[in-house]
Amino acid sequence: MLRYGGVFFEISRSRAAMPDAGRASASNEPDVGDVVVTVADVLAAQARLRRYLPPTPMHHAERFGVMLKLENLQRTGSYKVRGALNALLAARERGDHRPVIAASAGNHAQGLAWAAYRLGVQAITVMPHGAPETKIAGVAHWGATVRQHGNSYDEAFAFAKELAEQNGYRFLSAFDDPDVIAGQGTVGIEIAPHAPDVVIVPIGGGGLASGVALALKSQGVRVVGAQVEGVDSMIRAMKGDISPVDPVASLADGVRVKVPGFITRRLCTQLLDDVVTVREAELRETLVRLALEENLIAEGAGALALAAGRRVAGKRKCAVVSGGNIDATVLAQLLSDVRPRPPRKPRRRALEGEPALAGGRATPRAAAPKSSPAKTGARRIPAAALEIEVHEEPIW
Repeated sequence: MLRYGGVFFEISRSRAAMPDAGRASASNEPDVGDVVVTVADVLAAQARLRRYLPPTPMHHAERFGVMLKLENLQRTGSYKVRGALNALLAARERGDHRPVIAASAGNHAQGLAWAAYRLGVQAITVMPHGAPETKIAGVAHWGATVRQHGNSYDEAFAFAKELAEQNGYRFLSAFDDPDVIAGQGTVGIEIAPHAPDVVIVPIGGGGLASGVALALKSQGVRVVGAQVEGVDSMIRAMKGDISPVDPVASLADGVRVKVPGFITRRLCTQLLDDVVTVREAELRETLVRLALEENLIAEGAGALALAAGRRVAGKRKCAVVSGGNIDATVLAQLLSDVRPRPPRKPRRRALEGEPALAGGRATPRAAAPKSSPAKTGARRIPAAALEIEVHEEPIW
């Protein structure tokens, strides 16, 4: 048992291969049966990262009825820096000082660029054409080399793998790497002391969902993944359908992955309690409501877990806002076009001992017999002070 933030995590020392759930029969799928990631790896990542990355805040979004883990306030504006930095630190411990190359739609590239800058490592990032300008500028700001290739993450991925083989670089996957998964799992380590009963995480390649589930399942916390309709490669892979299908255009560009990770697929199949899908319209409305009602800026993938929250039951729900790197023009257009529905009114409860009427209002007390202040000697009390006090009931 190891302790973090007042929470004890059970450490399994077993090195057995993961179960075969989710293993595809395709001959071109790599064998990852001997690759094991445990909560011990996540805690080791937490020990490495705490020198560089302070914990991100938790925020109670009262109108949504959930707690929010604000990874949009992380370094580089996304949780991705956790996995990238942990991978570089772990490689340094192993004596691997090769230049690092990665393919990314933006957030992983920014996280890698920042981590490489801090550690003095050469980094090359391959990004697809059409990646948000804010993310491209963020990568270049930290001194990493930016190469743009293809029109999707998968095309950029294939090109980055080719460059790595030709030049002897270390290829760092955005999600299908044990060190990256362990680094992303530190999000769950920071959530655990807040004692949620269910945590909702967005899924693209599955690195965040796998890591958070590793960290929280020993605490008895349910972990639910979220995907967008038409961008649901992980759901299909978990059901055994590994055929590559081009994802549809979506506001959640950060999770538009044609083929999820092989390691992450098996971890998600083993550990996730459920995966839900949301409609694109729900995602757009949730992003706008976050900006208008909670004063929080999230990118499309960052609002995905919160959008799925209405489909997940729980008394203490927590949604991970995974990133906030959204183009200003896209956000301005959304604020202009989307008219969110008004939020529901909060439930109320009467004071203990007071019967309640339908709708949550307290039953008024029976009127006391009128008496003259002159006869009783009592001072006059304002009528407003006699009203029954009503308390807000937490709805998360």
